[in-house]
Amino acid sequence: MSKKIAIVEDDLDQRENYSDALRSEGYEVTAYADKDEALLGFSEDRPDLAILDVMLGNNHDAGFEICSELHRKYPTIPVIFLTARDSEVDRVEGLKLEAWDYLIKPITLEYLTVRVFSLFQIEDRLTNQGEHFPTDNNSIFGELTINEISMTAHWQGKSLDLTLTEFWLVEALVESAGEAFSYEALMPVTRQTIVEKNTINGHIRRIRIKFKRLDPEFNCIRNIFGVGYRWDC
Repeated sequence: MSKKIAIVEDDLDQRENYSDALRSEGYEVTAYADKDEALLGFSEDRPDLAILDVMLGNNHDAGFEICSELHRKYPTIPVIFLTARDSEVDRVEGLKLEAWDYLIKPITLEYLTVRVFSLFQIEDRLTNQGEHFPTDNNSIFGELTINEISMTAHWQGKSLDLTLTEFWLVEALVESAGEAFSYEALMPVTRQTIVEKNTINGHIRRIRIKFKRLDPEFNCIRNIFGVGYRWDC
């Protein structure tokens, strides 16, 4: 069954171009012009991935609002922001909403289709491989257990609710425990196209929160002033 993609874009030409390019790759595409139309459509037909412009008509933050609504109802749906809004504040906001990517217009249709394909590959790998792999795929780092194949992690035997990006960051840190990771070294670990120091800091902050929910004494991720972070446990 083909994957269903929802596009929310108020520019007719761009909406049709994106839709045609993705349909040519075999995806089922539904396109919307505004927030209300999109949310109504999502309530009737759940997409497998949503591509959102941030500014729709006179609503400068419509895409962010749609993403929040989508994730309240369908927490695991991948979201890509595709927008001309290229300020650091906007990029950070998009990633804080746990979008899988934040792409800046103009963008080639070839790059868009390749990016969508790669994200579906990642999602399928997580969905299909999940918890079905035996424990001999686990790697143990003290009280942390990670499974590179299912991309899952457990702390003190309890499941960590990490996003894919958070998992990659934790995995990189623990596999080089005791070594300082610079911001520059951590940026490519996220697999995201636009990464700033503040983006890394935001990811690490949320990772710490998730560990502390399981273990209030958690203190394994250390700040290295002026450099980056280190796993020290």
